[in-house]
Amino acid sequence: MVRELLKGNVAIAEAAIRAGCQCYFGYPITPQNELTEYMANNLSRRPGCTFIQAESEIAAINMVYGGAACGKKVMTTSSSPGISLKQEGITYIAGAELPFLIVNVVRGGPGLGTIQPAQSDYFQAVKGGGHGDYKVMVFAPYSLQELWDLTMLAFDKADEYRTPVMVLGDGIVGQMMEPFSPSRYVRPDLPGKDWILDGCGSRAPRVIKSLYMGDGELEMRSNLLQKKYKAMKNREVRFESRYTDDAEVIVVAFGIVARIALASVMKLRRQGFKVGLFRPITLFPFPENELFLLSEENRRFLVVEMNAGQMVEDVKLAINGRSEVSFHGRTGGAIMTPEDVEEKVLHLMSHRPRSVESALKYRDA
Repeated sequence: MVRELLKGNVAIAEAAIRAGCQCYFGYPITPQNELTEYMANNLSRRPGCTFIQAESEIAAINMVYGGAACGKKVMTTSSSPGISLKQEGITYIAGAELPFLIVNVVRGGPGLGTIQPAQSDYFQAVKGGGHGDYKVMVFAPYSLQELWDLTMLAFDKADEYRTPVMVLGDGIVGQMMEPFSPSRYVRPDLPGKDWILDGCGSRAPRVIKSLYMGDGELEMRSNLLQKKYKAMKNREVRFESRYTDDAEVIVVAFGIVARIALASVMKLRRQGFKVGLFRPITLFPFPENELFLLSEENRRFLVVEMNAGQMVEDVKLAINGRSEVSFHGRTGGAIMTPEDVEEKVLHLMSHRPRSVESALKYRDA
């Protein structure tokens, strides 16, 4: 099997090209600039493909709107502050039910913050960072293999559900290099795009919009969107579970932090401690049912994130008081070590868990 050695940002770009990306619209920002540079050098050379470095992130996302409305396979990429600038366009595109891929290589915030890696855009990604009742499907890769595979999959899921799909990485996965096996893209059977704006000819005009002013129109539209999001929850949940069957403590982490946590879990397992790892791969839809099934009175969960505590809220909602949930985080671009996680796990294991009754009181407090 052929293996390649690429930087994470480059792997995303090449995977997108091989998956058939036709249009890229973006604006430079660290730590994802290699991605934009690669698309500039390679996408524009392909027949029928377009690369535009827009004058701003706002311009780029509106170019995405136009390209997606014409049925093109479109993507944009940025890092945290740039994604914030794109939010109005993202909610318009979600409301208009248009497919496209957006990649966020997360850096520290708030504000301009730092160019160091972070996971502090979790809320923005999974809760709908713009206005209105909408969602985007969110993938959280933790390796170059997943960067490659999930980039290709994201394009397909965008087309399947007519929705924006995000690949949420961070400065580490974007900048790191490791060998991986680039899979060949095989396009699945997807619904035809009978809604695109490609010139009327002899057919009736088509309208793509997110403005619904008639009596009850917007509610009907919103209900259709919610039905789609429910279908995603039923069909698209992805996660990885390691050593959770007998675990007394389960570490929950996503993205690069799951790599760090796995090193801790493996070391502790070798020492005889019953520790497991649960890694959400889709952040929306979130694997809430799977976490709930793992929860029980004598089991504790430790959520580890590079932020002040964001995914931990969804973990607590999923477990619903059946188990204790603790949190360990680093902010401002700081990165925890396997030793940090190991220390937190051992601290939990040295303290007896609360009873279900007291855990429920703790939850409701």
